[in-house]
Amino acid sequence: MDRIDFIVSRMGAPGIQYLAVDGSRMLVEHAGGWADVAGKRKMELDTTMMLYSMSKTFTAAAVLQLFEAGSAALDDPVGKHLTDIPYDDGLLIRHLLSQTSGIPNPIPLKWVHLANEHETFNENAALRSVLAKHGRLRHPPGSRYGYSNIAYWLLGMIVEKASGTSFELYMKKNIFERLGIAPSEMDIKIPLLPRHAKGYIPKWSFLDLFKSLLLEPRFLDGYEDRWFHINDHYLNGPAFGGIVATGRAVALFLQDQLRERSVLFGKRTKALFYEQQKDAYGKPIPMTLGWHLGNEKGERFYYKEGGGGGFHGEMRIYPSRTLATVAIANDATFKAGRLLNALDGHIVK
Repeated sequence: MDRIDFIVSRMGAPGIQYLAVDGSRMLVEHAGGWADVAGKRKMELDTTMMLYSMSKTFTAAAVLQLFEAGSAALDDPVGKHLTDIPYDDGLLIRHLLSQTSGIPNPIPLKWVHLANEHETFNENAALRSVLAKHGRLRHPPGSRYGYSNIAYWLLGMIVEKASGTSFELYMKKNIFERLGIAPSEMDIKIPLLPRHAKGYIPKWSFLDLFKSLLLEPRFLDGYEDRWFHINDHYLNGPAFGGIVATGRAVALFLQDQLRERSVLFGKRTKALFYEQQKDAYGKPIPMTLGWHLGNEKGERFYYKEGGGGGFHGEMRIYPSRTLATVAIANDATFKAGRLLNALDGHIVK
């Protein structure tokens, strides 16, 4: 733990959670720093933070559940489920999952709304507006890898169409509850405001200097010591970045994936979740149906990172060691991958 405290302290974020698990135990549970700098509220293990794009892997798991149930096929044209999209019939669900869709990826910094605007927010209208502006593919579906937030936004809509329920309710009933995660530790919106961390960007950082150009004034609060606070907000598309959770809740998801039998789906579907994908020419891409592929000092791992207005994190699975880790901080510029590189090799099971 001394090594963790030392390395975490050098990373410089207001607050950090770091957890490591194997298939049966929590090996490391660490929370340090501040969840609220001005209020001197400590970062605890039950403090929630925004996962941003880490949410995409959970969305992929939901789509694979629907595949297993026969409600959607991986090679279904997206247009079979979503009839009002501007893309042609060659676009398949598999392309969305593997990030080979060819759909553009404009910077989504302004695809957000304040938490107190959520009850009146219209997600369908927001998506229609984005599709109207970005309705042309960058390349033919399947021809090459190309990251797109819109692709996973569409997957969220497919979850709704195929399941007959809202994305939020589907995730709660079929992902979070199956994993035994309490609503107070993982949700599509902030579960309990007194236990939610405030999100920050460092004073004098690039994001701080240009924040007025990147975000509308209502999202900007003020300085707290050497940090600028970004007001609580949600992404317009929950499927590409809307989960709010503790690191501990993410660790429970990772732990389930390390076990021989997942509570989310059967063995064959789980194998698909981790199968490296190829482009239309048979060339492997650094992506599965929901995970990115990484390598640290010769060790292969699956990962997903996510960051945005005030938070940044990354989760990893190391199959050769049956080990998984997650780090999240309430700092938009936090280098979660660097922290995992520094700590994960020292975990003793």
